[in-house]
Amino acid sequence: MSKKAWGGRFEGHPEEWVDAFNASIHFDQNLLDEDIEGSIAHATMLANQGIIRQDECDHIIEGLKSIQKDFHNHQLVFQESLEDIHLNIEHELIKRIGATGGKLHTGRSRNDQVATDMHLYTKKEVNVIISAIESFQKSILQLAKHHIDTIMPGYTHLQRAQPISFAHHIMTYFWMLERDKSRFKDALKRIDISPLGAAALSGTTYPINRHETMRLLGFNDIYENSLDAVSDRDYIIETLHNISLCMVHLSRLAEEIIFWSSEEAQFITLSDTFSTGSSIMPQKKNPDMAELIRGKVGRTTGHLMSMLVTLKGLPLAYNKDMQEDKEGLFDAVHTLKGSLRIFKGMLDTMTVNTSRLSSTVRKDFSNATELADYLVGKGIPFREAHEIVGKVVLWSIQNNLYLLDVPIDIYQSYHPMIEHDIYNYLQPDEAVKRRQSYGGTSQKAVSQQIEKAQSLLEPS
Repeated sequence: MSKKAWGGRFEGHPEEWVDAFNASIHFDQNLLDEDIEGSIAHATMLANQGIIRQDECDHIIEGLKSIQKDFHNHQLVFQESLEDIHLNIEHELIKRIGATGGKLHTGRSRNDQVATDMHLYTKKEVNVIISAIESFQKSILQLAKHHIDTIMPGYTHLQRAQPISFAHHIMTYFWMLERDKSRFKDALKRIDISPLGAAALSGTTYPINRHETMRLLGFNDIYENSLDAVSDRDYIIETLHNISLCMVHLSRLAEEIIFWSSEEAQFITLSDTFSTGSSIMPQKKNPDMAELIRGKVGRTTGHLMSMLVTLKGLPLAYNKDMQEDKEGLFDAVHTLKGSLRIFKGMLDTMTVNTSRLSSTVRKDFSNATELADYLVGKGIPFREAHEIVGKVVLWSIQNNLYLLDVPIDIYQSYHPMIEHDIYNYLQPDEAVKRRQSYGGTSQKAVSQQIEKAQSLLEPS
């Protein structure tokens, strides 16, 4: 006869290598705290409902807490043959307190047990992620406050387009992260639901109280359908999606950091803490942390795709395929939390090379739109002004000059209404100052943006 918890109807038992393939204990031990928490709530409810005696409940809870303590003190060894965290804890509980430990599983199944663990884990980690996002947003905000007057080239197609405030550029990522944070907060509505008491798939004949365990575990809602409770993994897919999108945003910023820190740009200098060297080229200072974050997007996106494919053809209710929901989520959560922490440190310690940025916008054609706007201000239709400026730019390129260096007689040869005030009009800081439309890059508009962002981070 098999010695498995489910072995009553089996005469044989799997070989060790089959056990190893079937087991999840090497990764789902991450759920020990959640499993203990769920079990304590379940035992409390069983006693309150008269299904087990109060002294039995007390004994069970005492045993569970001792297991939890030993686990965190690295004094507990799990058995692969016991498959998962649930059976390992149950086995250890019975070993410690005797047959009473076997009463804990009354009125529940591993199906609703693991679903409860995953809801508790995901809820906890999403709240940690939200806090980590806010911490990073504060770093962005502080950086922006110091660089409202720092002018840099703005890009489209990775070609210099118009001068903008550095604060305006970096605040873009604040708002990306604000949307990410909003998505995580919204997802909590679908994460914060209790499946406990659904049992294997159809509920239980014992007079349990699911609403009590919902309250004991701090859940905000409860599954109305027992089949749905044990088969739903939508909240995991949603969380993986939110993680993947947040990582995409971090990857975009990573690409900026990589470019900005290059010898060609020299817009910023990264701290040595967040850079590495070369084993052969002693002069190198590589932005490896930013590159790693950019690369890790492949992992988080892969976990999302894996979960979508795993669920796409599963019939109701629980299937062993669902064991695959854990490793990807654990890794994605770990990856995003680490990436947010690294990025916060990277921005807190990097140097913005303001003089380099200032000189850069004076040696390009990012002020060409200003010349067009100047002509429009003289009553010239924009399309005509656009063509005139294009010709002036071409002449300047052919003569190795920038717009601020073009002689007034050349300007007037293209249009007589261009006067000496054009040189002040073309100054990068003046170009930035004029863009006062809501959400624009002027110092006034950026200051308003920062004030709004600050209010979003203040406790309500």
